[in-house]
Amino acid sequence: MKLLHTLRRLRFVLLLVALAQTACAQRTGPDVPRVFAAGADEVLYWNQPADRARCPDRNGFLWVQAAEGPSCIRYFASDDIDGARIAIVQFSGDRDGVMDQAPTRIPGNTEELRALDAQRSRDRAGVPWIFVARPGTYGSSGDHRKRRQLVEFHALDAALDALMQRHRLQRIVIVGHSGGATAGAALLTLGRTRVACAVLTSGAYGLLERARMLGRSKDGRTDTTGSTQFYDPLDHVNGIVRDPARRIVLIGNREDRNTPYALQERFADAVAKAGHRIELRNHAAEPPDFHDLKDRIALHTASQCAREALFP
Repeated sequence: MKLLHTLRRLRFVLLLVALAQTACAQRTGPDVPRVFAAGADEVLYWNQPADRARCPDRNGFLWVQAAEGPSCIRYFASDDIDGARIAIVQFSGDRDGVMDQAPTRIPGNTEELRALDAQRSRDRAGVPWIFVARPGTYGSSGDHRKRRQLVEFHALDAALDALMQRHRLQRIVIVGHSGGATAGAALLTLGRTRVACAVLTSGAYGLLERARMLGRSKDGRTDTTGSTQFYDPLDHVNGIVRDPARRIVLIGNREDRNTPYALQERFADAVAKAGHRIELRNHAAEPPDFHDLKDRIALHTASQCAREALFP
């Protein structure tokens, strides 16, 4: 019995170490430690086609039909989401830097680690928390190379419908960073309702101009992925449904070298002119790119938004 207790304790410690390594490995710079390596039988697979046989009808999997075809979207939730009056739904930033690695080498790339991370976020925020994997990442079907295209956003939109129905969620707070913020903004422009708040940090808007500013556009016609098929939320602000109770909070850093703050300002101005409640904040960020914000500001703001929605 004592041995079993010791093994369980060791396993929990290893999980915490792996999550710490995950957080570090998602930063850039020479101080990044070696990533955690999961076993081949535990990992989540990336950039895979939708396969109904590998998408069971159970929690953590959503088989959805969008205009472009079926998708299997993975999600990882804290333990108290069923029937929640409000829950926070998180989208990660782009993961193109790791998507071509072996799945065993991708940080945080197991169901257990993702669920533990969701639970830890819930404990910090005090609100039920759900991490939804963008297409092509963390076990969701699709191609992450096609990020910021309608095929990605339609799949996520359908997944949120299915998620809210399965778990009887009344309203959600969307939180996303970088490409995840762009995804959250896109979902608003596609007409998503029952959103109490959207907290979008260091998001990419004005995608063609951004690519040109960063010197990463082919002949001035593509976004940073090399595609001309991108969906830019800045061009579709008119699709946002009016909701006086909903807050949209954009947070960035004026020195951001990845997603220019000037384009975040442009998006905020366009949304405000369309008659929606939106605020733009400048917040401290990690050098040298000033793209990753400090102080867990997204989590804290999403938590505040959720509590205000619960107790107006």
